[in-house]
Amino acid sequence: MRQGIRPRLFRLFASALLAGATAAGALADQPVNGLGIAMHGAPKYRDDFKHFDYVNPSAPKGGEVKLAAIGGFDTLNGFVIKGRAAAGLGQIYDSLMAASADEPFSQYGQLAEKIETPADRSWVAFTLRANARWHDGKPITVDDVIFTFNILREKGAPFYRLYYQHVDQVAKTGERTVKFGFKPGENRELPLILGQLPVLPKHYWETRDFAKTTLEPPLGSAAYKIESIDPGRAITYRRVADYWGKDLAVNVGRENFEVIRYDYYRDATVALEAFKAGGFDFRVENSAKEWATGYDVPAVKSGVIVKEALKNSRTQGMQGFAFNVRRPIFQDRKVREALTYAFDFEWSNKTLFYDQYTRSRSYFGNSELEAKGLPEPEELKLLEPLRGQIPDEVFTQEYNPPRTDGSGNIRANLMKGAQLLKQAGWSIKGGKLVNDKTGEPMRFEFLLNNPQFERIVLPFAKNLERLGIEVSVRTVDTAQYQRRSDEFDFDMTVEIWGQSESPGNEQRDFWSTAAADQKGSRNSVGIKSKAIDELIEKLIAAPDRQALVARTRALDRVLQWGFWVIPNFHTNVDRLAYWDKFGRPEVTPKQGAQFDAWWVDPKKDATLAQRKAAAN
Repeated sequence: MRQGIRPRLFRLFASALLAGATAAGALADQPVNGLGIAMHGAPKYRDDFKHFDYVNPSAPKGGEVKLAAIGGFDTLNGFVIKGRAAAGLGQIYDSLMAASADEPFSQYGQLAEKIETPADRSWVAFTLRANARWHDGKPITVDDVIFTFNILREKGAPFYRLYYQHVDQVAKTGERTVKFGFKPGENRELPLILGQLPVLPKHYWETRDFAKTTLEPPLGSAAYKIESIDPGRAITYRRVADYWGKDLAVNVGRENFEVIRYDYYRDATVALEAFKAGGFDFRVENSAKEWATGYDVPAVKSGVIVKEALKNSRTQGMQGFAFNVRRPIFQDRKVREALTYAFDFEWSNKTLFYDQYTRSRSYFGNSELEAKGLPEPEELKLLEPLRGQIPDEVFTQEYNPPRTDGSGNIRANLMKGAQLLKQAGWSIKGGKLVNDKTGEPMRFEFLLNNPQFERIVLPFAKNLERLGIEVSVRTVDTAQYQRRSDEFDFDMTVEIWGQSESPGNEQRDFWSTAAADQKGSRNSVGIKSKAIDELIEKLIAAPDRQALVARTRALDRVLQWGFWVIPNFHTNVDRLAYWDKFGRPEVTPKQGAQFDAWWVDPKKDATLAQRKAAAN
């Protein structure tokens, strides 16, 4: 599952799990004809629901919120690979369906008042709401939907071609009904994928070049529209007073701010200082060090800045030091394994992160999808036919990254890494690690776009130097980083693959052979494996939740033992800091804090300036 504009369980009782999976499997065979659809089983909310459980339906509207973005922007078209898209652009477009944040993967009608799909999900049809309108007052039509789908496939970022590749045809089948037919094969996620489609206005874009960057505010349909821009520096959105969808169940209690402004800062360090000075209102803190030491200011002590950590149950995905296996030095799996011994997570966690993180080991961590132990029978049915194409360890060992005692002395790990390098045909000569056949030294560049990560990467680079490897660390601005990332012009970098509770077609963009040569794809590692391709397709074709879990675990195992990345770390809390002007719902859903369900509290906002002055 993947949503939005281009961006860059514990098992308590086996019998209960089996019963739940059986029920979900039975429900999965039923056709859908209504407001909502779930990936597996039935959606949580009935067709007549009034609002999501994690919103406040009485939340007041109004107020201004200032947010921060890093770097700059040069386009308001976030659907193509060119340019750096401005923050928040997804807020101006409605989709056919809207996802809930308290279910694994369910959607409910937004632009569409009804979704229809047969039991085998070989097609899906959406009936548009009669009152759906663009911001210029014109109706949203089936022609707009068809135009959007076609232009995203033809001129959008490469991701869309992979995401929609199993859609065979799209056609108008009624005045307000559009039908998508699918190619043969199991792909139960496709109806939901089409539900994520952010519909674009045909009458606006057909006179413009969609493939180009633009700073002309595009026409939208959602709760916000662009009010003003300061190119590269700021963008402001204002809530649409006569927004056609304000009373929809999926929208009630959300999009409460009157004005949302994003100001751009050079880097995260500058942004933090601006936040503490009152430059913007809300911040998600990604740095453990800053969370532990960077908020020692009077405003926090007095409570004018609220600092809290909210737990979530999101699938954590994978953050890691990613190898670009298009580079010859990283094509040997044994070399990639060897280099994992040079990252001392335990020392980093104690010394740099204040023990706030957990070491990542899975591409689907913090969820029932994570592969642990040895493969279970359902996984083996998938993996056995692939023997000889996948690492042997998949069948015999549980994957875990190397550990240390946290003292900083990793001599034993480096010795193991050196042994693996020797087996791979690399030897130390004159203090340098060189290839036994070519005599070429091992050297590479580590590409970054965030100076804060230098303190993590530089100790890793120092350990690699002890293996005789020459490593340079280069930090570039966001524009250069995006260009180089899109063109796979790097040796190693920090990469993040976010995952949902219901992985599916987006896995092609992450790991497939087809994506490896698609500039701008998320297969930054450059993986080309027929076995992984096959596991991806099996995952996408999972007929029920039980099968999805088994197939995801099988894919996870093969990715783990491929040593495609050096796993980093994760946390299961959202670290939030904000000036005390907000109200928020009492319920936090499984997916974590939902800022679009917060609101500006008029009483708090009215006294904020006075409280700021008193705190200082």
